[in-house]
Amino acid sequence: MVRMLRCASDDDIVTINADDGSDTITFIFESSSQDKISDYEMKLMHINSENLEIPEAGYEAIVKMPASVFARICKDLGTTGDTVMISVTKEGIQFFTRGNIGTANIFCRKTTPVAKEEKAISIEMEKPVSLTLALRYLISFTKATPLAKQVTISMSYEQPIVVEYKMEIMGHIRFYLVPKVEEEVTGPLENVAEADTKSKPDVKPEVEEKPKEVIDIEEGCELKAETKLKPEKNDIDDQSEPKLGTKPKEGRINETMLQVEDKTQVEVMDVE
Repeated sequence: MVRMLRCASDDDIVTINADDGSDTITFIFESSSQDKISDYEMKLMHINSENLEIPEAGYEAIVKMPASVFARICKDLGTTGDTVMISVTKEGIQFFTRGNIGTANIFCRKTTPVAKEEKAISIEMEKPVSLTLALRYLISFTKATPLAKQVTISMSYEQPIVVEYKMEIMGHIRFYLVPKVEEEVTGPLENVAEADTKSKPDVKPEVEEKPKEVIDIEEGCELKAETKLKPEKNDIDDQSEPKLGTKPKEGRINETMLQVEDKTQVEVMDVE
C-alpha cells in the first residue's frame, strides 16, 4: 500500500474504492488540473484473527499535554528501562522507570491556563491512578506526533490506557495498551518461611516397635533367631540344648519350643 501511495503527487486527489466481498482494492490518483488520472489495484490479505471489541467506559484520570513533550519523555525513558510507571495526581503527571543501569524520574506539573492551549498540561481526575506500561509500545505510539499538537492520555485501574491524537478537521487516532500486572513481593523472612513450609510437609516420624515374643515373617524369607539363656548351673540336658546361629531348613515351621529347666528364661516364637 505504501508503494502505491508513493506514486501519487503531493497535490493529487486520492480516491479509494472497495466492494464488500471483493478480493481487491483500487486507488485512483487524479491531478489538480485533471489532466492525469492513474488507478492501481491491489490484492487484499485474508487474516484469520478475532476482532477485539473495546468497551466504552469512563476514566478516572484524563491528562492533556503537548504531543512533542510526551514523545520526548518516552524516548528519553527508553534509554534507561523497558517499563514505565505513569502516576497521575492533582499536582501533575509523573513518569518513572527502572533498569539495569539505574532509574529515571520525570515529573510534569499541571500548568495554569495559557494563551496557547496546545502547550498547556491539564488534568481531570476523580482519584489518583498509577499504571505500569511497556515503553516500546508507547514509543511506537508517538510516531503519530506529527498528526496532532496535543495528546490525550486516559487512565483507569483494570482498563487499557488510551493514547489519543486528535487531528484537525480529519478526526482522531487512538492507541490502546493493557497495563502490566505486578505481583506482590513479600519480605525475605516470609518467603523463607513459606518455602520451608512447602518443601517440608508435617509428617510425624513413625517409630517401629519390635515385638519381643511374636515376630511375623513373610513366607520365603530367611529366619535368624537367637535365644538368650541365663542358666545358673550347667544342668541342661544335651538333647534340649538349642543350637544358636543356625538357619532353618526351607519349608514351613509350625512351632518351635525349647524345653529347659524352670530356672532358665526361654523365648517362644511362632513363625510361618
